[in-house]
Amino acid sequence: MSTDLTALRRRLGGPAYGCDYNPEQWPEEVWAEDMRLMRQAGVNLVSIGIFSWAKIEPRPGKYDFGWFDRLMDLLAANGIGACLATMTASPPPWMARLHPETLPVTSTGVRLAPGSRQQFCPSSQVYRDYAVRLVEQIATRYRDHPALALWHVNNEYGCHMNACYSDVSAAAFRDWLRDRYGDLDRLNQAWYTDFWSQGYTDWADIGVPSLAPYHPNPGQSVDFARFTSDAFLGCFLAEKEVLFRLTPDVPVTTNFITDGPAIDLFDWAGHQDLIAFDAYPDPFEADSHIAAGFHFDLMRSLRHGQPWFLMEQATAAVNWRERNAMKLPGAMRLGSWQAVAQGADAVMFFQWRASRGGTEKFHAAMVPHTGTDTRIFREVCELGAELASVPALVDSRVRAETALLLDWSNWWALERDSHPSVDVTRHEAEMAHYAPLFEAGVTCDVVHPDRDLSGYRLVVVPNLYLLSDAAAERLRDYVRGGGHLVVSFFSGIVDENDHVHAGGMSPALRETLGVWVEEFWPLPEAGTIAVTGLGADRVGAVAAADSGATSAPVTGRIWSELIRLAGAESLAEFADGELSGSPAITRHRFGAGTAWYLGTRLDATSMRGLLDVVREAAGVGPDLPLPAGVQAVTRHAADGTRFLLLLNHGGEPVEVALPEPMTDVLARTAGPEASPMIEIRLPRHGVAVLTSSPD
Repeated sequence: MSTDLTALRRRLGGPAYGCDYNPEQWPEEVWAEDMRLMRQAGVNLVSIGIFSWAKIEPRPGKYDFGWFDRLMDLLAANGIGACLATMTASPPPWMARLHPETLPVTSTGVRLAPGSRQQFCPSSQVYRDYAVRLVEQIATRYRDHPALALWHVNNEYGCHMNACYSDVSAAAFRDWLRDRYGDLDRLNQAWYTDFWSQGYTDWADIGVPSLAPYHPNPGQSVDFARFTSDAFLGCFLAEKEVLFRLTPDVPVTTNFITDGPAIDLFDWAGHQDLIAFDAYPDPFEADSHIAAGFHFDLMRSLRHGQPWFLMEQATAAVNWRERNAMKLPGAMRLGSWQAVAQGADAVMFFQWRASRGGTEKFHAAMVPHTGTDTRIFREVCELGAELASVPALVDSRVRAETALLLDWSNWWALERDSHPSVDVTRHEAEMAHYAPLFEAGVTCDVVHPDRDLSGYRLVVVPNLYLLSDAAAERLRDYVRGGGHLVVSFFSGIVDENDHVHAGGMSPALRETLGVWVEEFWPLPEAGTIAVTGLGADRVGAVAAADSGATSAPVTGRIWSELIRLAGAESLAEFADGELSGSPAITRHRFGAGTAWYLGTRLDATSMRGLLDVVREAAGVGPDLPLPAGVQAVTRHAADGTRFLLLLNHGGEPVEVALPEPMTDVLARTAGPEASPMIEIRLPRHGVAVLTSSPD
């Protein structure tokens, strides 16, 4: 079930620009003023009804759509599209009173109360039945309404309530396991239940991995994470089935949060008509734009390069961190254009008007508490005008020659207990490998190990602890066929059941890397180890000079290990302690390609230097030479037009030399027609959208 996006793109006429709109919080006489201000700001799409269930269905089966009818009519009259929510993200209080079994339960056995949001168990058939009944009402009523542009199912699945351990969930988990394994013998084998006398002889004995005297069964825990993702997906699909049946021409999406652990986005992506994402980088973190960049690249990659929607962000401060930083002048514009540069066709915010009450009353909005004569609202209007000036950007694509691998099953297994080091985490690993590529100006896709990798020159594997035989063989074939592969330590250790591969590493990966690891030597907290040998004599004089690599010792952290060569060559060695003189970084010429293995986490400077060397060997480079702190991404339109987007994340103005005479589209919004240029000055937080002639 997939819906074409052509009508939506035609309706919007350019990038989507808007917000969550919650007019039920305001007297209706304010709504007309909202419409006027939205037109002034360039808003063409709003998400509505996300938390309206209690107002629409104040009592079971009793609906009040009158006020919502007036809202939909008002949007249509003002040419603003409705991203219409199914309203199922926060059940009304009466459901908890009538059906307490719909409430989620924590791993400690505590049943969570209503009074917040997401107070539902995703496995509850009662909740699903009420939700589907509501969606039937909404879709039937508004299926032909001129405001309806896009469906918004639920909201931020798994954000607050990311797993339920109730009896309802336990029963559903058992059903899920029967479908997965078929019989108990296969389950016992997959879960390795001969350990600690855990063998099951009756399905009724299997529960959820609630709080236990000691560590729970790893296989059970990983399967429960998979089940939880599928349980949330079941909720989504039950609602989508209604929407597709009643409105087959209206696209359907839900808004993902910052790649949270509860749902496997790769599993979900094929069920979305477009990917939508909520991004909230922390302004207090100097490199938050790099983490944002990783998430933006992931969203673009989920549907193989299809443009995605930035469904939520903040105009300024949020309300939910311990310390909520204000965005500096120009930072909101810069972050918005970064999303567009990395493939977004929409820039939207939470929310339109700042709430006067409730938990999020101090969350910034497009219209702040202090009104429209404010910096924030002026920036909102300026950004809306800029986005409207580049309609040809819509559906243009970003191309990448580098891929970084990510797998939710690996994440769930990697961060379980009883491992060599708690310091090996998914986020740290991803950023350690992604940041050097981002800083070098290299566009990177973020893909699942099952993806066809043949189109990439370089593939990076950050601590892929869980690796199936099929995925390992795919990596082997990729390198043998001429690809360049970088793999970091603690990769290919276990299969999809969290069982250690024979020999301690996937045989196919071991063959590809030309090494085997005899012993893990994790480092103490904040510990380091010296590494020597990353000099020009080892990695190539030109590449080493370009990258700043040096023969002086560099630093490893988190990890070290006893690496044995089995065809690979050592490029660097550990220089401390018992491992002194043994390989730390290796390279293996394999088939027509090359595989690099990193036995420690190099310090940031050395990691950048090494990956620069690898990039040059793979023939991967940035779109153009860049000053420090400047990001450049090219979007390619179907007619051959190229849009080069430049973004200055640094603290000072910079000059950027352009590869050919280009015109800044955004300069046209501020004055007369801009002339082509071969160099451009970017102020602090500066943005340029440059065009050249079609290919």
